[in-house]
Amino acid sequence: MQNFESSHCRRPAQGCADIVFKSGRIYTAEAASPWVESVAIRNGKFLAIGSDESTSGLIDEHSIVIDLQGQFAMPGLYDMHTHPDLALAPGYAGYLDVGIPDPTPDQVRNAIVDYATRNPPSAQNPEGWVYGHYWVRFNFRKAGIKPDRHWLDSVIADRPAAILDRSWGCVLANTKALALANIGVNTPDPSHGYIERDSISGEPTGILVDGAYAMIHAAMPPTPQHALRRAYRDMLMFQASRGVVGSKYVHVCEHRLEALRSLDVAGELTQRVEASISWQDDIFPVKRRWQLLAGERFYYASDRLNANSVKFHFDGTHESRSTYLSTPWEGETEWRGHLNMTPEHLRAMLLEMDSKGVRVIAHCTGDGASDIFLDAVHYVRNKTGMPGVRHQVAHSTTLLDENLPRFAELNVTAEFSPVGWIPTDFAAQRLVLGADRAQRLYNFKGVLDAGGNAVMGTDWPVTHPNPWIGFEGMLTRKVPWATDDERFPGDEICLDDAIAVMTINGARSMEIEDIAGSIAVGKSADIIVLDRNLFEIDHHGKIYDTQVELTLLEGEVIWDSQSRFAGTPRAAVWSEAPAFGYC
Repeated sequence: MQNFESSHCRRPAQGCADIVFKSGRIYTAEAASPWVESVAIRNGKFLAIGSDESTSGLIDEHSIVIDLQGQFAMPGLYDMHTHPDLALAPGYAGYLDVGIPDPTPDQVRNAIVDYATRNPPSAQNPEGWVYGHYWVRFNFRKAGIKPDRHWLDSVIADRPAAILDRSWGCVLANTKALALANIGVNTPDPSHGYIERDSISGEPTGILVDGAYAMIHAAMPPTPQHALRRAYRDMLMFQASRGVVGSKYVHVCEHRLEALRSLDVAGELTQRVEASISWQDDIFPVKRRWQLLAGERFYYASDRLNANSVKFHFDGTHESRSTYLSTPWEGETEWRGHLNMTPEHLRAMLLEMDSKGVRVIAHCTGDGASDIFLDAVHYVRNKTGMPGVRHQVAHSTTLLDENLPRFAELNVTAEFSPVGWIPTDFAAQRLVLGADRAQRLYNFKGVLDAGGNAVMGTDWPVTHPNPWIGFEGMLTRKVPWATDDERFPGDEICLDDAIAVMTINGARSMEIEDIAGSIAVGKSADIIVLDRNLFEIDHHGKIYDTQVELTLLEGEVIWDSQSRFAGTPRAAVWSEAPAFGYC
């Protein structure tokens, strides 16, 4: 309800509120005063919080007063790991999309043939590259088919072809693509990945793991700017509609930073974005990496955009069995997975980045990888002293129990991408780690109970981009839309802790907790209004489809599905959002 009240302001005009929300059930995420009835906003900050009476004196004829009529509101959400460019730009660039989350080999074959027929070589793509996503290794195994270049050659041999695995952990390339990328029997493995090879001849099989497939991307035409800009813009719209006010867009290069900056300049960067530069060519080449890290990254800096972090894949993925474990994989006597850099490289890099104020975000899916990363942070803390930059373990899929207290001790964020309760063959691969490790998957509770900072990242396109799905999963360890009572292994957390994970802990992981992440006087006016009170409903099946009616960032209305601010000087930046097909 929109209401322009005319109460006389008891303070000078410059002290009155721009916006007042009243008569609400507003959860602040502040322990001292977790619930308030009203908030007043001025110049992008919370001017006052409390009862309706306490804010009424801040209203004048210029104030916009929104009567929430008992609706629930809370701080905005933080998605601390996502890849909108990887999810959307390939489609906007016209690349192949199989269009099925868990396709069979036949479905992959049919999609490639159809795409190649509809997309002949062109001036923009003279070699006629057939490139896109996804295939799923697990489904090839179920079908009794060995995924290699020979299989892909049988589908298409006269044009270069490469297709990403669903995990983004590897690429399957045909013989023509390998040749154009100069990948042969004598090509050395990159330090941050490897080329799968025939055990006798040493010839590449066509599967390139982790950083090795950046060689394919380097041989292709780069993703066009228009596709990158549209990808980020659509994600900003979508995230605003889901209540997200802060994100880490991980793995960027100079081209992606330019796309983000163009949106920032246009006034369309409707959240705080920490863009994380690829430390190694894990996915695509970064041609100006060292210039960016030497200081060129500041060219892109604003109050909503920074590039003061680096991201790298320290280990691999479960699907390719390159996740680095503390003990051998189930059924193996020696194979523990793969590290994409030496511990010495890691320590030296961490020390250098910490001294520059650059956050390091390390992809660690295995308990062995996160153990070595925490050792490296310990080394840096001993060299430089505490607290240092708040570095981040990405995914934290499985952690050693003895490492849980170290996140607090070393000032490291544990970021989880909780996809295990989504019922797909792809997600089921997490359970191949064995019964003991399965009980330790996505251990939010263990990190929180030990006093550490735990956050959530959707990791789109590997999982759903809707943060409310993971939000509910933290509370139930169940598939949100399932009718049975089957639980995913591990411990759920309480609603207060889940809200903290999604709000103040996210701000803390971006090192802005003093200005954002909760509702308090003087903090950034980031607030969302929901269609339901999370404290008054059953969790299972009732939270994942939460609808956000209003999202404000720094007092700016960025999402308004009910048109409450329509016709005012503060009309929303976005009023419609893409659905992306499955969210």
